[in-house]
Amino acid sequence: QVQLVESGGGLVQAGGSLRLSCAASERTFFSNYAMGWFRQAPGKEREFVAAISRSGGTTYYSDSVKGRFTISRDNANTVYLQMNSLKPEDTAVYYCGAGRIALRSETSYDYWGQGTQVTVSS
Repeated sequence: QVQLVESGGGLVQAGGSLRLSCAASERTFFSNYAMGWFRQAPGKEREFVAAISRSGGTTYYSDSVKGRFTISRDNANTVYLQMNSLKPEDTAVYYCGAGRIALRSETSYDYWGQGTQVTVSS
């Protein structure tokens, strides 16, 4: 069973930065899947944040994070989310997902990590 493990969350002041990581347990799996980041704030539904194609050549962002967040992936087994200029409204549990196609819908993703908490204080 493939596992995705997120890390890098924490507490940061508004305007600060964090980098999230999501490591896949199998390298072969990772190279065959597009990856995405989603987040869920308390009382809200999970929402799309960013996605990256299998090759890493194409990326997608939600309007709320475009220009502040950057998704990337290495050639091994890890996808990253660099988050700059953080705002209190970015506070949420962040999840990474793996799917055959990099889309904005969470139904396109077959595997999920357990999530990592990001809290941005004002």
